[in-house]
Amino acid sequence: MNHEQLLARGLAALDFDVSSGISETLSRYLDELERWNPLYGLVNAEGEDLVIKHVLDSLAPWRVLEELFADIESPVAQAGEVRVADIGTGAGFPGIPLSIAFPEHPFILIERLEKRARFLENIVVLLKLDNVEIRQSTVENEHEPLQCVVFRALKPFGDRRVFRSIWKKIQPGGALCAYKGRIMHAKLELAELSDDPVLGGLVANARIVPVWVPFLEEERCVVIAKKVS
Repeated sequence: MNHEQLLARGLAALDFDVSSGISETLSRYLDELERWNPLYGLVNAEGEDLVIKHVLDSLAPWRVLEELFADIESPVAQAGEVRVADIGTGAGFPGIPLSIAFPEHPFILIERLEKRARFLENIVVLLKLDNVEIRQSTVENEHEPLQCVVFRALKPFGDRRVFRSIWKKIQPGGALCAYKGRIMHAKLELAELSDDPVLGGLVANARIVPVWVPFLEEERCVVIAKKVS
C-alpha cells in the first residue's frame, strides 16, 4: 500500500471528509518531507512510519481539539477563531496537519532551528496555508499572550523551566494540549509537578484523554489543561 492509500484510509478511519481535499494536501506535504529529509534531517521516519506515527498521530485527537477550541475563552475565540501555537514544531508536527484540518483557526509554528523553519516557510507557500505563520524562535522569546498551545515530542513535564515559561504565557481562559504516549507515563509526569508553585495550576486542571491512532498498536493520549480565568 502506498502512502497516499494509507493516508486516505487513516483519515477516513478518523472520520475526516476525504472529499474535502485534505488527503491531497497532506500527500503533498509528505512528498516534500521525503524529498528534503535526506538533506536536512527533518524527521527520523519515512514511508509508513511517517504517515502513521507523525501525520495520523498529529491528527488523532482532532475531535478533542475541536471541543477545546470551542471552550477557550478569549475575545478572538468568541469571534470563532482560536490562535494555536505549536511549540517546537520541528518538521511541522502537529502544526501543519492541524492547520490543514482547521483552516478557520490561525496557527503559529515556533521552531528554533533555521533549516527547519525555512523548510516550513516553503511548505506554507507551496500548500497555500494562509492560516499559518512560521517563527524561528523559542517559547521563551515569545512576548504575546498565547491562547492555545500544542506540542508533540517536546520535553517531559519534569523540565519545569520550559513548562513554567509555557504556562505563564498562556492567557487566562486559554489552554494547553500535550501529545503523550502511555497514560501511566503522563500521570507520573504530572504527579511530579503537583508541588510546583507555578505548574500546580496546570496539574489541578489537567485531564488525560486516550487517543486512537489508525494502524498503530502503541498507546497514545493527550493531556489537556485549561488555564482558569
